Amino acid sequence: MANAQNSSKEKSNRYTTPLILQRADPWVYRHTDGYYYFTATVPEYDRLEVRRAKTIEGIKNAEPKVVWRKHETGEMGSHIWAPELHFVNGKWYIYFAAGGAEDVWAIRMYVLENDSANPLEGEWVEKGQTKTKWETFSLDATTFEHRGTRYMVWAQHPPDMDGNTALFIAEMDTPWSIKQETQVELTRPEYEWEKQLFKVNEGAAVIKRDGKIFMTYSASGTNHHYSVGLLTADVDADLLDPESWKKSPKPVFESSEENGIYGPGHNSFTTTPDGSTDLFVYHARSYKEIDGDPLDDPNRHTRVQVLHWNEDGTPDFGVPLPDTRSNFDK
Repeated sequence: MANAQNSSKEKSNRYTTPLILQRADPWVYRHTDGYYYFTATVPEYDRLEVRRAKTIEGIKNAEPKVVWRKHETGEMGSHIWAPELHFVNGKWYIYFAAGGAEDVWAIRMYVLENDSANPLEGEWVEKGQTKTKWETFSLDATTFEHRGTRYMVWAQHPPDMDGNTALFIAEMDTPWSIKQETQVELTRPEYEWEKQLFKVNEGAAVIKRDGKIFMTYSASGTNHHYSVGLLTADVDADLLDPESWKKSPKPVFESSEENGIYGPGHNSFTTTPDGSTDLFVYHARSYKEIDGDPLDDPNRHTRVQVLHWNEDGTPDFGVPLPDTRSNFDK
């Protein structure tokens, strides 16, 4: 029965796999203008790109527009990672992480603003660093609104942690800053599957459905151990109370030896144009063994598949579907 279900899910997936080559940490946003907007980490870690298309499949061949490049000196000078494009209060914002030109591991979170109707046009203005309680390694900012309050969720190294990053949430007071006094920790690596290669919780994304708020996140190092976990809260709960969030003890999405897809993670969510079907956007590699540091391997490709839902209202992520595209670097 399980095999029949998986086969049926494969048939319901209508997208080229992988959809976009060498784009990690993919972010897809469906705007009210009828376009899908796409941004992601480029393998050179040196710039921010945005592209758009009327369909998900169309993003594959859409021309990328470079909207910002790293600084030659000082902050925002290296490791340009994990951009997200959001439309907040009538303006466009890109949230991204960057290291310094001289200190490449001084990773912090930054924000750009654009008041054009089309984010591929106009001017992107640097709004500076999003400051948190600590001046430590921080990245992967995402934002969502719930009942009139805008929240930011991000990954950061807390000073007391033996490991890399935990996930935090706070209220925002502007589209580029948080109320530091509201900052609380939601989760840090505790299970073995979250502590492979490195102790990491990062890359959060939020989807709401049927009275629940689901927050995915990614865990472990960026090789084949990389996988997706899940936090769940009730829509009526205090989202700044860590006790409101229930953590899945097992990954909800992980490498598939059977399908030959490895290290899936750092996802985003979108929908079909009519809003009727939820889509799960993530990156993964088509091979398991990596020479050297996984961060130096460029072949984390963007993939899209239908997100299914269980009868109890929880998301069913299934497994990473096999490649259907030929003539790309495996």
